[in-house]
Amino acid sequence: MTRRAVVVGAGFGGLALAIRLQSAGVATTIVESRDKPGGRAYFWQQDGFTFDAGPTVITDPACLEELWSLSGQRMADDVTLDPVQPFYRLNWPDGTNFDYTNDDALLRSEINKLNPADVAGYGKFLEYAAGVYHEGYEKLGTVAFLDFASMIKAAPALAKYQAWRSVYSIVSKFVTDERLRQALSFHTLLVGGNPMTTSAIYALIHKLERDGGVWFARGGTNRLVAGMVALFERLGGTLRLSDPVTRIETLGDRVTAVETASGWREPVDMVAANADIMHVYRDLLPESGAARRTAARLERKRYSPSLFVVHFGVKGTWPGIPHHMILFGPRYKGLLDDIYEHGVLSEDFSLYLHHPTVTDPSLAPEGDSTFYVLAPVPHTGKFTGDWDTVRPILEKRILDEVGRRLIPDIHDRIVTKFSYAPTDFAHDLNAHLGSAFSLEPILTQSAYFRVHNRDDAIPNLFFVGAGTHPGAGIPGVVGSAKATAALMLS
Repeated sequence: MTRRAVVVGAGFGGLALAIRLQSAGVATTIVESRDKPGGRAYFWQQDGFTFDAGPTVITDPACLEELWSLSGQRMADDVTLDPVQPFYRLNWPDGTNFDYTNDDALLRSEINKLNPADVAGYGKFLEYAAGVYHEGYEKLGTVAFLDFASMIKAAPALAKYQAWRSVYSIVSKFVTDERLRQALSFHTLLVGGNPMTTSAIYALIHKLERDGGVWFARGGTNRLVAGMVALFERLGGTLRLSDPVTRIETLGDRVTAVETASGWREPVDMVAANADIMHVYRDLLPESGAARRTAARLERKRYSPSLFVVHFGVKGTWPGIPHHMILFGPRYKGLLDDIYEHGVLSEDFSLYLHHPTVTDPSLAPEGDSTFYVLAPVPHTGKFTGDWDTVRPILEKRILDEVGRRLIPDIHDRIVTKFSYAPTDFAHDLNAHLGSAFSLEPILTQSAYFRVHNRDDAIPNLFFVGAGTHPGAGIPGVVGSAKATAALMLS
């Protein structure tokens, strides 16, 4: 191994990139500020319950299996993925349920219950989703956009699929029932995008899920992280925990070394950042004028909202509550406007409920259940209220809503609980404005217009993860690792 690389941050993107580099013979060290790897896929153990921070929806397992196959190994030896069915149960305030699945007959039956006239329209939407999946994910999802010419080459496909339109707008072209429009457009929220403004290209998520399914790592998402770490270390890689990077040294237009809070210093040939993009450019590159200029440009960008997450363990088991639920509120567009544009905490909310013990009971003491419930909220640049004051109020209101709709005596059953707010994203992950997904995935902040996988001014500084191309979500950040590794190894 003649080349040395440091990867800053042990999230999914950083781990995937480090595995690719180490598999190719680059001596790679991952440096992580927290006491556990995983980044946003952190986890806690409390009172016998295991709580994943997220992400908890695993799609396209083939992109993960490829990391093991690079060295002739098998993911199944380190990680067990269990299928989740239905993918999600969608529930509206009037009590309507919709089971979202890739069982075509069942899905069309569910659509028929909402509006028989939309069954044919769904078929046309599926054709559209297959087209954007091929163009946007299979062809472009693991290829870096370093110059505008690469964007021009992609333009005909983007134009063909009307990428300037929003996902909600495209869905509405095919189906008329408002509940079905919500059911086919909410997925962008899982990568930080507003269905009303996120490019229609993101309709590919529907096809991605239909083809690859939705999965859960037995033992929790943290076990997938542990499996990736085990693979990386078997390949000879080094993982440093609890040691934040404080400085990336530069000389001229080159990165030369990485320094950490403990005083550890490593001369490098290449550095890849899986950390927050603003944190890297603003805080970690003090000698670089180019980095300061980039930070100033990034500060003017649009950032995805944050999340408020309540983790709770309860007495009893709930076989009637599926693994994933979306509890829609009374408003859709109005609520999204409040979160993305107005920056207010609304009285109503839509919630994502995660119930992993219905798939894997080991995540709670025998006879008990583990949950988390998540509400998208404005980032701290839009909502500037005091989260220490807001936290207990919002936590109770969210649990009240889960109780009203699913678990009537929820407060009596809770054994343990805690919440995670935008200020925690900022403190624990150096997330700019407490954003949960980095840059908002609108068309003008995608592909070439996103942070490049290789810095324009510092040719041995690279980026991986949600802030660079193609964006957030497990397939997105693992795809960014493939694109970035190709640049680093070329």
